[in-house]
Amino acid sequence: MAPTQRGRSLAKEAFPPMFRKLKTSTYTDSMRPGVSSSHYIRTLSWNATGGFIATGSADRTLRIWNPERPNVKNSTELRTPVAPIQKSRPGEPSPPQIALERVAFHPINENELASCSTDGMVRFWDIRTKAIVGEVRVGAPAPARGSKDERDESPFTLAWCPDGSSIVAGRKDNRLVTIDRAAMKVQFEHREPLQTNQCVFDWTASHLYTTNGEGYIKILRYPEMSTALSLNAHTASCYAVAYSPSGEYVAAGGGDALVSLWDTQEWICLRTLDLTSSAVKSIDFSFDGSYICAGAEDREEKKLNVAHVESGEVVHSVDLGAPAVQVAWHPSRYVLAYSADAQGLKIIGG
Repeated sequence: MAPTQRGRSLAKEAFPPMFRKLKTSTYTDSMRPGVSSSHYIRTLSWNATGGFIATGSADRTLRIWNPERPNVKNSTELRTPVAPIQKSRPGEPSPPQIALERVAFHPINENELASCSTDGMVRFWDIRTKAIVGEVRVGAPAPARGSKDERDESPFTLAWCPDGSSIVAGRKDNRLVTIDRAAMKVQFEHREPLQTNQCVFDWTASHLYTTNGEGYIKILRYPEMSTALSLNAHTASCYAVAYSPSGEYVAAGGGDALVSLWDTQEWICLRTLDLTSSAVKSIDFSFDGSYICAGAEDREEKKLNVAHVESGEVVHSVDLGAPAVQVAWHPSRYVLAYSADAQGLKIIGG
C-alpha cells in the first residue's frame, strides 16, 4: 500500500477562508418506516487512508461509506449476527435488543474494522468481503430492561494499539479488556475503581489515557495497567479524550462543557476551550494537530466550532440543524465528518 499523501498545514489566518469554501455532503441511510431514533448514527471511524468511513447505529446498522459517493446505494452494510429471539415468560423482562456501541478501523490495515455491541462481543470485519474474520466475547450481554440483575458487562469503547497488535475494549462495569488481535482472545482484564469512559493510546503504546466519572484523566502504564499519573481535568464527569498526532498534547472533554488541553511533557493544562454549550462527548485533532473540534448531544447545540490549538481561538463555526455528537477528522486532509442526528452523516470537504 502506498503511503497516504498528507495535506499541507495551513496557518491560522489561512484556514477559515479555505474551510469556508468546502462543500458539505450528506450521507443518509434508507430509514425504514417506523424506525426509531435508535437508527441514528452514534459512532464514526475513518480508515487509515481516509478512503472509507464507518458509521454505526444503536439498531445494529453498521455501514461503510465512500466519501466520494454519498448515495446509500454505493455504501456497504455489514450485518451484525442476531441471536434467535427468545420469548420471555409472563412477568419476565423482555430480552434486550442488540445495540452497536462503537466502531474503530484498524490503525494500519485499511480494510479491517472492529466493532463492539451490547451482546458482549467485539467483532473484527473485512470490509472487502463483508465478513467477520474473528470475534471475541469480552463480557456478558447487557441485562434485559426491568431485570433485577443490574450488572452490565457489555463493551462500549474501543482503543487500538498503534501497531494494531491488540485492542482494548472498555466495559460498562469499568473493566478494560485487552484482546490479542492475532490470537483472537482476551489477554487480560483490568478493573478501574471508578466509572471509566473513553480511552486512547499514546503513539508508543506505553501508556493508555482514560477518562473517568470524577473528572480525571488517568494515565495507565501499558500493558501492566498500573497508574502513572492522574490529572484533575474537569469539574464534572470526563467523557472524551484525544491524543494529538504530534504527541505534544492530550485533550479531554467533560460534563462541564469544556475541552482541556494538556502538555504531555510538563503535564500542565495549557488552556481550556469553550467549544460547546453542553457535555463534550467526542473530540478530535486535525491530521497535523493544528485544529481541534468537539461534539455534544444537546439539541440546543447550534454550532460546531473549530479551534486553533496553539492559540485556543475559534477560527470557524458550522451552523447545525441538529447536534453533532460524534466528530472525526480525515487522517491526512482538512476534511471533517460529523453525525447529525436524523440528518445522517455529514462530511465537510467530502
